[in-house]
Amino acid sequence: MKIYEELKARGLIAQVTDEEEISRMINEGKATFYIGFDCTADSLTAGHFMALSLMKRLQMAGNKPIALIGGGTTMIGDPSGRTDMRKMLTREDIDYNAARFKSQMERFIEFGEGKATMLNNADWLLSLNYVDLLREVGACFSVNNMLRAECYKQRMEKGLSFLEFNYMIMQSYDFYHLFQHYGCNMQFGGDDQWSNMLGGTELIRRKLGKDAHAMTITLLTDSQGKKMGKTAGNAVWLDPEKTKPFDFYQYWRNVDDADVMKCIRMLTFIPLEEIEEMETWDASRVNEKKETLAYHLTELVHGTEEANKARNAARALFSGEGSDENMPLTTVPADALEDGGIGITALLVLGKLAASRGDARRLIEQGGVLLDGEKVEDVRLTVPAEKLRAGVRVKKGKKGYMKFSL
Repeated sequence: MKIYEELKARGLIAQVTDEEEISRMINEGKATFYIGFDCTADSLTAGHFMALSLMKRLQMAGNKPIALIGGGTTMIGDPSGRTDMRKMLTREDIDYNAARFKSQMERFIEFGEGKATMLNNADWLLSLNYVDLLREVGACFSVNNMLRAECYKQRMEKGLSFLEFNYMIMQSYDFYHLFQHYGCNMQFGGDDQWSNMLGGTELIRRKLGKDAHAMTITLLTDSQGKKMGKTAGNAVWLDPEKTKPFDFYQYWRNVDDADVMKCIRMLTFIPLEEIEEMETWDASRVNEKKETLAYHLTELVHGTEEANKARNAARALFSGEGSDENMPLTTVPADALEDGGIGITALLVLGKLAASRGDARRLIEQGGVLLDGEKVEDVRLTVPAEKLRAGVRVKKGKKGYMKFSL
């Protein structure tokens, strides 16, 4: 199966501008494509997986990726998918975040001469003269069409700033600049970016003629990517200092049953033939599928050693198999002990498994706390010091876990 057909079979393609030409160029390894990354944080998240895995797949097929860091566009903020205005970052913050992004991308993409390129749109956007920009590209954009774009309609109720309104023009200018100076003939992005991306394709054709072969592809709905990137209101980071490999593994281990095969198909590099065979498995093997997903993605981001540690720790926690040495650990300070032990509610709060002792009591009363595999029935239970010295494992609900020791 050729690469473009594989992308479709994996469910990655949502919309294209010229499928026949796009598929030919990708399959022949003739695409120089870019994907943009606004650096609003100092780490990529699990929500970036779709873009990163796509870049890796296309590079493996001979195509040339451009990872475009949005040093310029980040200073404005993309209104797509937003109901409020993004926090304004300083140039120093943006430069720091961009450097962190590259170190993480290098696990997926091979940079170097004739390989992948990393660029920063601050290099051309920040030097633009505003009046010159208006004269050069302003006439190519219809305000009426821009206001019909989904990314702007979502912001109209709370107020769309003129600053944000310019984002489409700047993103369009990126493609125009990359097409002229770097031979970039294709752009990829989430389908909430469709209007912004079409703006770039149209700008190239209007400025350089209809024969300019600039094409646009959007991946499956970007809301799926954002959903993948967050859990319990917090981002799942690729930086091991922000999300530990074990927590990263557990995030994917706990995806919804209905999403596990979709994630395996879209995000892993497991051959499609093996995935199709997995889809025939009995429903009783869903946890095996989840473990496969979690292991492959943790290995991709953190390496084989960390993936093995995470899997062993998870098995130790949830099935009694393997070693628990890599499980998250909280050390109980000696001054937290009273009468030779610590109350279970205080222990839950100490390990951040509960927000307060009242919250801990509710969890226990609802049957949601296990201590070394046994359900805690008594909110007044005390865990003795001798047991803590040996190490105890506490599980909260389906996804909370912690090892405690003195």
